Amino acid sequence: MNAHRKQLVALAHPVYLSLLASVAAGIINTVWVSRLGGAAVAAVAVATNTENVLLGVALVFASGTTVLVAHARGADDPGAVRAAVRGGWALFAAVTPVIALGGFLLREPLARLVLGGGDGRAPALAVQYFAVSLPGIAVFFAQNLVDGILKGAGDTRTPMRLALLANGLILGLDPFLIHAYGVPGAALSTVLCRSVALVAGLRALRRDPLLSEAATARTAEATGAALRRTLTTGLPMSADFTVRQGGALVLVAIVARLGTTAVAAYAIAYKVMYVATMAFYSVRQAASIHTAHSRGAGRDERGAIGRQAVLVSGAVGLLAAGLLAALAPWIMRAFGAGPAVAHDGVLFLRCVGPYLLLMACFIALGGVFEGSGGAPVLLRVTLTGTAVQLPLALALSGLGLAGICLALALSMTVQCAALWLWARRSARTGRQEDARVSLARAA
Repeated sequence: MNAHRKQLVALAHPVYLSLLASVAAGIINTVWVSRLGGAAVAAVAVATNTENVLLGVALVFASGTTVLVAHARGADDPGAVRAAVRGGWALFAAVTPVIALGGFLLREPLARLVLGGGDGRAPALAVQYFAVSLPGIAVFFAQNLVDGILKGAGDTRTPMRLALLANGLILGLDPFLIHAYGVPGAALSTVLCRSVALVAGLRALRRDPLLSEAATARTAEATGAALRRTLTTGLPMSADFTVRQGGALVLVAIVARLGTTAVAAYAIAYKVMYVATMAFYSVRQAASIHTAHSRGAGRDERGAIGRQAVLVSGAVGLLAAGLLAALAPWIMRAFGAGPAVAHDGVLFLRCVGPYLLLMACFIALGGVFEGSGGAPVLLRVTLTGTAVQLPLALALSGLGLAGICLALALSMTVQCAALWLWARRSARTGRQEDARVSLARAA
C-alpha cells in the first residue's frame, strides 16, 4: 500500500468511529426523549441542532490548533508546539464565556426564535434544556480543543476512545436522568458524561510524549501572538463549516416547497447519507493532519497526499453510492416510511450517487488545503458552490427530488473543478519556486 494512503487510513478510521459513536448516541437519546411526547422531541432536536451550529465556533480554536500543532510536530519544534497549544487555550478562554454566559442569559429568546411557531410546550421545554446545555457548552468546547491538540500531535485514536467513553456513558445514564428530570435530564446526562471524557482527555494530554516535551520547552511566541495565529488559521475552517450548515438549512426550505412527503423522504435519506459523508470528513481530517506534518518537516507533498486522499475517499463514495442505490427500498422500510415517502426516498437515494462521489473527492482534497494553509481558498470555493447550489435547487425543484439531486451534483462539479484548477496552479507555482531556490543555491 502507498505510504501516504496507509497513513491516511490509519489517521482516518479512528475519527470515523468517533463520529459514528456520536450519531448513535444522538439517535438513542432521541428514542428515550420520545417517550415524553412530541413537544419534548421537538425541543431536544432543535436544541441539539443549535449545538451543531455552535460547533462552528469550536472549530476556530480546535481545528486551528490541530493544524498549528501538526506543523510544529513536523518541524520537530517543541517551542512551536507549546505556543500552538497555548494559543488554542487562550482563544478558548476568550470565546467560551461569551457563548456560555450569553447563551444562558438569552435562552428564552433563543427558544422562541427557533420554536416560535411550534407546540406551545416545546419552547418552554427547550428553555429548560438550554438552561443546562448552554453553560455546559464550555465542556463541549474544551473537549473539542483537547481532541484537536491530540490530533495535531498525530494521535487520532485517543479522541476516538474519548468519544466512545462519553457516548457510552450517555447511553447508560440517559434513561435514568430523563426519567428523573425529564428534558433537562437529557442535557444533564450529556454534560456530565462529556465532563468525565474531558477529565480523561486532559490526563491523556499530560501523558503524550510530544506534548510533555513541549510543556518544558521555551515557547516560540507570546500568548497574544499565538492566539492571533490560531484565530487566523481556524477562522476560515469554521466559516466553511458554517456556510455548509447554512446552505443545508436553506436547501431544506426549498425541498419543503415540494410538500410534506418530499421533506420526510429527504430527511430520512439525508440521515442515512451521514454514514458516508462522515467517512469523507474523517479522510479530510486525516489529510489535513498528514499534510501539516509533511509541510512542517519542510517537504511539499501536497500533490501525492491529495491524490491518495481522493483515491481513498472516492472509493468510499463509490461504494456508498452503489449500496444506497441497491438497498434503498429496504432502508426506507427500516425507517417505517409509508408508500409515498418510501417512493420519494428510494428515488432520492438512487439519484444522489454522482453527488456523493463528487463530494467525496472535494471533501478529501479540501483537507490538503486546510493542512497547507489554504483554508481561505477552500472557503471561497464553498461560498461559490453554495451560491450556485441554492438557485439551481430552486430552479430544478420542479423535477421533484430528482431535480434536487441534479442541483447538488452540478454545484459539486463546479466546486471540484475550481479546487482542482487551484491545486494545479499551486503545484505549478511550487515547482517554479523550487526551481528558483535550486538556481540560487547553484549560483
